[in-house]
Amino acid sequence: MREQLPVGITMGDAAGIGPEIVVKACAQGLKAPVVVFGDAGAMRRAAALLGARLDIAEIADAGQARGAPGCIEVVACGAPLPHDLPAGRASAAAGQAAYDYLCAAIDAAQAGQIRAIVTAPLSKHSMHLAGIDQPGHTEILAERSHTADFAMMLANDELRVLLVTIHMALAAVPAAITPQAEARAIRLAALACRQMGIERPRIAVAGLNPHAGEDGKFGREDLDIIAPAIAQARADGLDVSGPWPGDTIFMRARRGEFDIVVAQYHDQGLIPVKYLGVDQGVNVTVGLPFVRTSVDHGTAFDIAWKGVADHASLVAAFDLALAMTP
Repeated sequence: MREQLPVGITMGDAAGIGPEIVVKACAQGLKAPVVVFGDAGAMRRAAALLGARLDIAEIADAGQARGAPGCIEVVACGAPLPHDLPAGRASAAAGQAAYDYLCAAIDAAQAGQIRAIVTAPLSKHSMHLAGIDQPGHTEILAERSHTADFAMMLANDELRVLLVTIHMALAAVPAAITPQAEARAIRLAALACRQMGIERPRIAVAGLNPHAGEDGKFGREDLDIIAPAIAQARADGLDVSGPWPGDTIFMRARRGEFDIVVAQYHDQGLIPVKYLGVDQGVNVTVGLPFVRTSVDHGTAFDIAWKGVADHASLVAAFDLALAMTP
């Protein structure tokens, strides 16, 4: 049974706050068994830094996890990191390791060894130094799991926002707004809500241009591409509306008028969620063959290995992963 499996947590970039927040979350106590994909030495150093009375046990794969109380089981993912890895700095070693942790977790999820994946932050700069040309977690998850239709969703207690386009230059966004991309995002928004227990989700689609294009005055994408995709989704039986002006749609969703907002590009969707506070925000990759949630913040190199990092977003991501895998 899936609910009896451990949840896999990736440690993220070892030079950032990942090891600290994972130790803090485990020390606090989580609602299901855990296995960490990371570096046992880094986890031990983080536990010592925080004064956490936790044993760190290295295991060969997630299938060996036993969930012993007071113990964090860490799946060995490649060669151990150097003990003197500089804190708070991008490095090829940490970037390669973080990538390896994520790949091992994906493989374990696909093999049915873990219930879901919860990821601590990695550094894109560190990965690039290691020669890994990926823009972030989302694209790695999709590529390694051979998933063609996927989307990024950010959620907290007040908003759910799913993106049509993700990591690309703003200048490239209009060309990426296609009928197929809109239809996929709307469909995945409905799927995400159903996974969160909302059987008949109310989906709002934000416009691309100011005032959702003002009937073509400020651009034709909303009128010619987005609106027809919404009409087709309604014809297919989904409760979807728009395109709505991006400057008011999130306020309306916060007031309870909609269950989820489909945003057209990265900052349009993420700024409203993060403005409400990154400590409770959760990043979800929708469309994968397994559930993946993540913290809604980065590696925080400026405060790494000082013992002050807040683990609230990781706990929120963990709890949402459980809710999505009953």
